[in-house]
Amino acid sequence: MSHSSYMKASGTIFLLVAVLHLWRALTATPVAFGTSFVPMWASWVAVIVAGYLSYQALKRR
Repeated sequence: MSHSSYMKASGTIFLLVAVLHLWRALTATPVAFGTSFVPMWASWVAVIVAGYLSYQALKRR
């Protein structure tokens, strides 16, 4: 896999993760692992981090 293809693939995956976390945060969908619930602020952090990583990967391709 070439560097350009890798950056495009990873940028697209991070973009998908950011969009899904944004959807979760906007619709207030609860997420639980066993008896533990994931706080809503974690999705906002994930939107920022995944969005940044996506931007950086797609910018460098």
